[in-house]
Amino acid sequence: MDSHQWPCPSCGDDRDFVQPPCVDGHTADGGECPEWACADCGAAVVGGSTAVAPVAARLARAA
Repeated sequence: MDSHQWPCPSCGDDRDFVQPPCVDGHTADGGECPEWACADCGAAVVGGSTAVAPVAARLARAA
């Protein structure tokens, strides 16, 4: 099981985070699961890149 040391928001200092087996299929194509959990308290964090989709805003004019 992989582990990294990151600041834990619940514990208040750096802790080991482990990556449990992925049950959501993130690793099916060989990628890394973005879900990590604090080994001490279990707080979950999600890492990795995010995709940003452009949003078209429709503006209405008062008549």
